Amino acid sequence: MRQLSGVIVDRGSKYAVSGGPARTRDEVDAFLKKLKKDKKFAKATHNTWAVLLEDGVPLKGDDGEAGAGMVILRMLEREDLRAHVIVVTRWFGGKHLGGDRFRHVQECVRAYLDDLGNPQA
Repeated sequence: MRQLSGVIVDRGSKYAVSGGPARTRDEVDAFLKKLKKDKKFAKATHNTWAVLLEDGVPLKGDDGEAGAGMVILRMLEREDLRAHVIVVTRWFGGKHLGGDRFRHVQECVRAYLDDLGNPQA
């Protein structure tokens, strides 16, 4: 499991991004379960995720952050990254972010994809 924490802090909300291999829905569920074994992630306001399965079937979960899973999914499709789940975690800071929350999800996924392509990481 690859994790980047403290990717973005905005108006008290904090973001992290995690990811790893997942070829099936069962593997996605296992990944999410493993992530949430860490109480910090279990207590997060949102753990939004998406994956393109090996056969190209898209799956996503918004976890209360309507539309965020689709943002992640579109980025996975653009990269044609399959069998790899990406989870963007948000801890709500008390102030609504409006449309900025989607930009933050994109920035988290971009940071993850950049880190994934970096052999030094």
